[in-house]
Amino acid sequence: MSQTNDTLPPPPFKIKMVEPIQLTTLAERKEYLKAAGYNIFNIPAEKVYIDLLTDSGTSAMSDNQWSGLMLGDESYAQCKNFYNLRSVVKEITGFEFIIPTHQGRSAENLVFYALNLDKTKIAVSNQFFDTTRANIESMGAKAHDLVIPEAYNTSIYHDFKGNMDINALENFLNQNSNVGVIILTVTNNTGGGQPVSLRNIEDVSKLAKKHNLPLFLDAARFAENAYFIKLREKEYSEFTPKQIAQKMFSYTDGCMMSAKKDGLVNIGGFIALNNKDTYNRIKERMVITEGFPTYGGLAGRDLEAIARGLTEVLSEDYLRYRYQQLQYLGNNLVKANIPVLLPVGGHSVNLDALRFLPHIPQSQFPGWALTIALYEKYGIRSVELGSVVFAHQKEDQTWVYPDLELVRLAIPRRVYSREHLDYVCQSIIDLYKSKEEIKGLKMTYDPGLLRHFNALFEPISS
Repeated sequence: MSQTNDTLPPPPFKIKMVEPIQLTTLAERKEYLKAAGYNIFNIPAEKVYIDLLTDSGTSAMSDNQWSGLMLGDESYAQCKNFYNLRSVVKEITGFEFIIPTHQGRSAENLVFYALNLDKTKIAVSNQFFDTTRANIESMGAKAHDLVIPEAYNTSIYHDFKGNMDINALENFLNQNSNVGVIILTVTNNTGGGQPVSLRNIEDVSKLAKKHNLPLFLDAARFAENAYFIKLREKEYSEFTPKQIAQKMFSYTDGCMMSAKKDGLVNIGGFIALNNKDTYNRIKERMVITEGFPTYGGLAGRDLEAIARGLTEVLSEDYLRYRYQQLQYLGNNLVKANIPVLLPVGGHSVNLDALRFLPHIPQSQFPGWALTIALYEKYGIRSVELGSVVFAHQKEDQTWVYPDLELVRLAIPRRVYSREHLDYVCQSIIDLYKSKEEIKGLKMTYDPGLLRHFNALFEPISS
């Protein structure tokens, strides 16, 4: 049976366990927001009806993964689950040295330390996500984005909006001799979960080799990126997602991964690479911060769940459904004339807050205001990727606001049904009809680095 873009086929799995959720009242949610300082991160999860804050660590694990937990070898060093994980990661990535970590940002920190990023260095990416940028800047280095210009136009279609701007990268490398690393984020989370093409990965690889620079993948959503390549690069249409993933990794020197996304687990990550000197530096450092290099701050059972999840995530049936689920929500919003980042990404649908709330200036955080309104009215938790997350002050104290002001609806893997998505869709449509009632916010506490996690706000009354 053929499927159109606004329908959703049955998922390639059945439900075996359920978790109750409850819709609170409007009056209750107003009180929760006030107590939380109007920061959506401070809302207790049990007070959230549909939680689209993140797709990180929120996946539903399979029966295969749960059974793997029972086979956890909790030996301190060289547990058998590490060898299972190492075998799976080697097969997918082709890299020789595998180091588990407790999550992606820990992997980033270890890699950047091992690569000697400091105040003299620049790290270049298509677009850095917030925690990656924070890891770089906390070491004194600078983070520089070079995504293609099309990424900043939410209303136009481009198959690979996550691509690095190759001409800009070449010019930047010619003009800056202090670049320490190139990182490609696949898919590009900051830009709305947009994929990177294999051609682009290859072109970036050539420039990295020309300038003798390491190229790493931020591979948190590598399988989703591989599926986009299968759909949109004709020469790879007959490849399996696993074959495409293997080719992606073959152009790079290593990867960092939060397994909480395409590992289909609730905690964990890893580093994979071929350079032995870098590997040894990471091992020496991680004993201080993570634990022994074969467990990386995780229990043996967690390592087993990651190994099994990395195999499951490359199922074409699963990836097809995952893609169709995102398309279903995004296309139904577009049909209702809701301003959405186009095309729909791999793990999230992103509302364009600048077009959704044109009456709120960026100095009053329109994206943040939209997340507050969506929770207050309908119990849906989302996250802002806009002025709270990415705005910064120049030396003269003037603010520079980002080109994109997005509200990300991140869809947890194997968690929500079509009925849940229908509720989200109709809620946003109804909210859009009364958008003029939404007011901006002022920040009452600015914690600085990664401020969206801990910042506090008050509504602007007029």
